[in-house]
Amino acid sequence: MNRRTEPLRSAGLRLPHGFFTRLGGVSGGPYASLNCSLSRGDARDAVLENRARAARAIEAEPASLVGLMQVHGPEVVHVTEAWLPGAGPRADAMVTDRPGIALGIVTADCVPVLLADPSAGVVAAAHAGWRGVVGGVIEATVAAMRRLGAAAACIEAAIGPCIRQPSYEVGPDLRDAVLEHAPENTRFFAPGRRDGRWQFDLPGYCAARLAGAGIEAVDVLDADTAADEARFFSHRRRTLGGGGPIGHQISIISLASR
Repeated sequence: MNRRTEPLRSAGLRLPHGFFTRLGGVSGGPYASLNCSLSRGDARDAVLENRARAARAIEAEPASLVGLMQVHGPEVVHVTEAWLPGAGPRADAMVTDRPGIALGIVTADCVPVLLADPSAGVVAAAHAGWRGVVGGVIEATVAAMRRLGAAAACIEAAIGPCIRQPSYEVGPDLRDAVLEHAPENTRFFAPGRRDGRWQFDLPGYCAARLAGAGIEAVDVLDADTAADEARFFSHRRRTLGGGGPIGHQISIISLASR
């Protein structure tokens, strides 16, 4: 694929950012073409070129782009300087108040959440799988932003492309974990296509957790990674198809360099 590396953007975020698709990179095979994960078997040089293209698309320096070893937990890292590609700590969210640093998280169905308080000069990026959301990664990210001077009422948040409710059939273990946190979360579950299964609204649940943390401005992009094979990698689609290698798209936010 030789298409331009062009991200989706949220009208609700005023700082440089992008939710990237799988289009516009140099990887081939199951990783075609803008695979940005360094831990899934793709050629490292290809992934580094893909990540560099994504960084430049939001006018960030490739060397300033940092990522994490994502583990589906609530840990948040305060980034004060860039590290080498692949050397990030085990965590699922990052915050920074340093201009020029670009925060990138990779997903293949989980929710990418980008946040910014432009007046305070604080940005954040979170990888929100259901386990991390139940565990409090969204609230921990907002708390970390507030420690750097952000105000909840001033934070803008955007939920990027992820698996949507029509594609996300889940079992009782997930439903029980979500309802144990709050019984009223039943509103995020619709009847499944099979007995004992439900369709889960993961982005809606994330938006509700953001609202509960005091974030009033939440934009949810309308894109289903599992249903749109042409534009997105998807773990669920790969699993239903029998497994095999998979790529990941990246979402990035940055404070503009002064």
